[in-house]
Amino acid sequence: MNEAALRELLGRFAAGEVTVDGAVHALRRLPTEHLDHASIDRHRHLRCGFPEVIYGEGKTVDQIVSIADRIVRAGEPLLATRLSSDALAALVAGWPEGQGHPVARLFHRPGSGILPAAAPVSVVSAGTSDQPVAEEAALTAEALGAPVRRIRDAGVAGIHRLLEHETSLREAAVLVVVAGMEGALPSVVGGLVDRPVIAVPTSVGYGASLGGITPLLAMLNSCAAGVSVMNIDNGFGAGYAAALVARLAASAEFVPAPGQAGP
Repeated sequence: MNEAALRELLGRFAAGEVTVDGAVHALRRLPTEHLDHASIDRHRHLRCGFPEVIYGEGKTVDQIVSIADRIVRAGEPLLATRLSSDALAALVAGWPEGQGHPVARLFHRPGSGILPAAAPVSVVSAGTSDQPVAEEAALTAEALGAPVRRIRDAGVAGIHRLLEHETSLREAAVLVVVAGMEGALPSVVGGLVDRPVIAVPTSVGYGASLGGITPLLAMLNSCAAGVSVMNIDNGFGAGYAAALVARLAASAEFVPAPGQAGP
């Protein structure tokens, strides 16, 4: 149950349109709905502005579908990440009005409510191999209602490719910067803009990249102010955090830098 639904219920109760028993029945599943294999946090939308997200790894297809079914029945937005191909196919078959994204291993179906307004987010990725993580970030931010601009294949090996987008970088309220290998891109972006940069190290790279440890440490040691760092390959966390920042920016009447148009 989201805030709008709760307000509607309380308003109907105050007006005498809903009995005490009816209100208790409607609220019975708050804050938790228990299944055999999961406990769904029904209160999260009220607390955090978005309902519980299904993390697909380690769950069976049947478990994912059953959790998704309860979320959809409640009229909530459905977002599921790190899905196997079978789980993604099952969600697409069950809710064809939603969208499955094989590259990001993600499924999204909008809910019945209206999400808060959000300022623009830019997702910048260093290379094509970083796209699964970058798309997870971009699609997560979009699921939370943020308009997203993607800047792809703009790594430091060809720094001119990034500089071509300098104006676009400043049109965002917050930037998610995704890179593997040596992880230098977030520091470069952080030195160009007066916007918060959320850095995401990926596990892309040769042996000395150590499965993402090298870019993680490089980003943690960034000399650019305003750079914060997510865990390795955590595009979901970056997209979620960026969308929350974008919501705050929108509520503060965020506008792009002077003389620059929005996306």
